[in-house]
Amino acid sequence: MEREAIIKVARGEVLPDLLLKNALVVNVFTGEVLEANVALKNGWIAGVGDYIQGEEVLDLQGKYLIPGLIDAHIHLESTMLNPENFARAALLHGTTAVVADPHEIVNAAGMEGLLYMLEASRGLPLDIYYTIPSCVPATHMETTGGHFSQEEIEEAFKLYGESPALGEMMNFPGVCFQDPQVMARLRAARKMGKLIDGHAPLLEGRELNAYISSGITTDHECTRVEEALGKLRLGMKVLIREGSAARNLLDLLPLINEKNSPHIMFCCDDRHPGDLLYEGEVDQILRKGVAAGLDPVLGIKMVTINPATHYRLSELGAVAPGYQGDLVVVNNLQDFQVEKVFKRGKLVVQGGEILWEAEKKIGNKVTPREKKLMETVKLPSLKGKLSVEVPSSACRVRVIQVFPRQILTSSLLVSPEEVLEDKDINQVAVVERYGKNGNIALGLVKGFGPLEGALASTVAHDSHNLILIGQEEDMEAAALRIAEMGGGLAVVSGGEVLADLPLPLAGLMSQEEVEVVAARHERLLETARQIGCQLPSPFMTMSFLALPVIPHLRITDRGLVDVEEFKFVELCF
Repeated sequence: MEREAIIKVARGEVLPDLLLKNALVVNVFTGEVLEANVALKNGWIAGVGDYIQGEEVLDLQGKYLIPGLIDAHIHLESTMLNPENFARAALLHGTTAVVADPHEIVNAAGMEGLLYMLEASRGLPLDIYYTIPSCVPATHMETTGGHFSQEEIEEAFKLYGESPALGEMMNFPGVCFQDPQVMARLRAARKMGKLIDGHAPLLEGRELNAYISSGITTDHECTRVEEALGKLRLGMKVLIREGSAARNLLDLLPLINEKNSPHIMFCCDDRHPGDLLYEGEVDQILRKGVAAGLDPVLGIKMVTINPATHYRLSELGAVAPGYQGDLVVVNNLQDFQVEKVFKRGKLVVQGGEILWEAEKKIGNKVTPREKKLMETVKLPSLKGKLSVEVPSSACRVRVIQVFPRQILTSSLLVSPEEVLEDKDINQVAVVERYGKNGNIALGLVKGFGPLEGALASTVAHDSHNLILIGQEEDMEAAALRIAEMGGGLAVVSGGEVLADLPLPLAGLMSQEEVEVVAARHERLLETARQIGCQLPSPFMTMSFLALPVIPHLRITDRGLVDVEEFKFVELCF
């Protein structure tokens, strides 16, 4: 950036490239809403005030002008969209920057996954700041496609110096018990002068103190005000999450006040394509929060200047001189309906339409890196291997209990008779899908409903092995369809594939636009309901069943995991 040119515009010596006049500017520093004109030069804000001329003048006619919105924590892979199509969808909702943790694709494909995300994000009208994954694998209790040790983390930071942080450290037992590999990864980040993101559901007391003492600065897993307040008191930044599976905004809204708000941010974390398309990105969090009583300017701060300040994105987050020209015009501060979006001073969204066009690949040619990512599903033979054997003798059986719109589970202990009689108890299998060892783990899950068929997915955090729920023969048929697609989601009943969604990029992402992915995903949800599923977001809930760092009972390709004890346990005992 040539500051001299911007200074000249600021002093009135040179006309701005673009003048936005008659705007109601939301000032994130003072909390005021001020009538002003905004002058831009070379994609940067040169001045806010009484400027009256420009090479191009746009009259906003008293509409509200706010900084471009920033999602403080998201996994792009969970939208099932590649970076370009995610950018298109997010821009329509006023999001101009995100802090993204690519640990899903890195767990699936290692360094190749990270390099793909960096490559695919270049030249987009959306700033994607990737953190470097800390948990690949998340624990020693699962098999992943990739592996990131201390050495790979250091290499990644050197390769991608713009990274603001080490990604969420989910292995909180490893931190508290000072696992050597975990501590080495944290040291690597501190050595590079990077922030460290956290992930510590329900952690409190001395364990929480130990966790924060390692240098971890944030948490996005709070579900109760008391939990969030405890973390704020110990110096953590709290990210309030409103995603597709976990929706914590309304429960945590009473936490926010003028004194603590600088230490609070909003994030989507995991967002399904339909929710992104129809509900929105962090703009939806603003709408929902304001409708529930949140001060709108306070809310705007939590999706602009707060994340920009924390993640050291010093040129983002405000409508002020010297800041990047990322601006959003909205109708009011209740609905936050986006009318225009400017990215680096260029109009990229107007009237619900994207004005930006990507450079087209010749013949839609697949790059060598994309081709590698399309070869990650290598399943073992599953014929006759997906049936859970429950002893008829007296014993207790562990069952994973799931809940609507939550990623926490509980551990039920039931009798063999209850397993046979309760139609809501289904078989669950996790199959290693990278061709490394052919592991198959079997268990039981309650909460999906009486399934007359099977659900299948290669989206299973964080190792993203194949997860199957339902009847044995339909689980086998669903696995075959997943293999044919190179990864994705499927619903099967009576041996017939009723709906599917191919996700060929590492078994996680589509190359289709959001409308196509959302429509196919909605069809999957409708079909899941038709075969008896009672969860509103079954594939999102299902995707977290294999994550052994969130309480209480999980299943990986290596077996059932008691997260509190951090050990494998038997199905029957």
